[in-house]
Amino acid sequence: MQQSLPPYEVLPTEVNMEEMSRSTTVMVEETQQQSPPPRDHLVWSLFTTLYGNFCCLGLLAFVFSVKSRDRKVLGDYSGALSYGSTAKCLNITALVINIVIVVIVIVVVSLVAAGVFRHYQSHYQPPYGYGYSHT
Repeated sequence: MQQSLPPYEVLPTEVNMEEMSRSTTVMVEETQQQSPPPRDHLVWSLFTTLYGNFCCLGLLAFVFSVKSRDRKVLGDYSGALSYGSTAKCLNITALVINIVIVVIVIVVVSLVAAGVFRHYQSHYQPPYGYGYSHT
């Protein structure tokens, strides 16, 4: 198996090799510092899926997190950034909705408990003077 040589340009006849410089110039470009790879928010999405999956937002966030991790492994950082930011938005939305639901449940339970307590006090008071001695 014979390798082919790269093509070379023939020097013009008026150029003399003796007159050409013997040094070689190498251009080195400074590389920019690579930014850290984009975050995929996989753990956050997993917890949102397990503990606060309102309207399947946690499951959607988990799917986008897995897609972001796949893109990152393939080297597609712009795709990973896009999927990761979508997963982050879905996680934030699910978190806010879950906090609002917990606050509403606490308020409703406390109001119901206060109403039951008030109802109990008004209907089940002992008769006046029962258990008390007035002297």
